[in-house]
Amino acid sequence: MKKALVPGTFDPITNGHLDVISRAANIFDEVVVAVAMSKKKNTLFPLDKRVALVQEAVKDLPHVTAVGFDGLLTDFAVEQNAHCVVKGLRAITDFEYEFQMAAMNWQLHRSVETFFIMSPPQYMYLSSSIVRELASMNGDIHKFVPAHVEAALKAAYAQ
Repeated sequence: MKKALVPGTFDPITNGHLDVISRAANIFDEVVVAVAMSKKKNTLFPLDKRVALVQEAVKDLPHVTAVGFDGLLTDFAVEQNAHCVVKGLRAITDFEYEFQMAAMNWQLHRSVETFFIMSPPQYMYLSSSIVRELASMNGDIHKFVPAHVEAALKAAYAQ
């Protein structure tokens, strides 16, 4: 059985993330969306809320689950018995960063491979930070996130 992790902070999950997750689900037997605590990022939503938003977003994808974690991704992959990390690539800047991370992860746990999925053109510009910025200015985000995420963002910025 081939199990993969799709990691990220998912603050919030976007349609671009869902594209990568669903495509990974078509390749691997099981996919765990690994929602990172990420102390270095100042997230809008706490970890439990981000996990809940991801769980709702992937509920109709067979063999896909969402779990929060704190610590090294490779340690979490080993703990989950996952042999592959799937990352989406949007642009050259993503590649440079992800290439470094893949090399470091390989040094930490050589049993964990990295698999890259290229974003289709309609998602190459999309990021959680852009969605948060649009939402904070009351912009129209319905094309970029699932409806429940749009509602959560509107509620967060209404306060």
